[in-house]
Amino acid sequence: MPFIDSKITVAVSEEKKETIKSRLGQAISIVNKPESFLMVGFEDNYDLYMGGKKLDKGAYVAVSLFGNASSAQYNQMTGEICKIYAEELQIPGNAVYVTYHGVNDWGWNGQNF
Repeated sequence: MPFIDSKITVAVSEEKKETIKSRLGQAISIVNKPESFLMVGFEDNYDLYMGGKKLDKGAYVAVSLFGNASSAQYNQMTGEICKIYAEELQIPGNAVYVTYHGVNDWGWNGQNF
């Protein structure tokens, strides 16, 4: 039951969205979640500011999980997310914020887990 939501300053083609979605699907195993339940969202051409300056290339990535993972797993996941965005969109890691949100009550298919 993970959800990875990305706000990205650059335009992202459908092909790139598919590639990033697939790579995030592989990476989600770092936090012991299956790709089969992963939901991914993209909002491109998004205005982001860091340190008072508008970013030409930047991203905010929010990862929501049913339950939690360890700090080590989150650290490894952040590294992988930054790598994916650098390789696929040329967004440097120092322009990517990643947050993690553990959720205790998560609903799906008419009921909660």
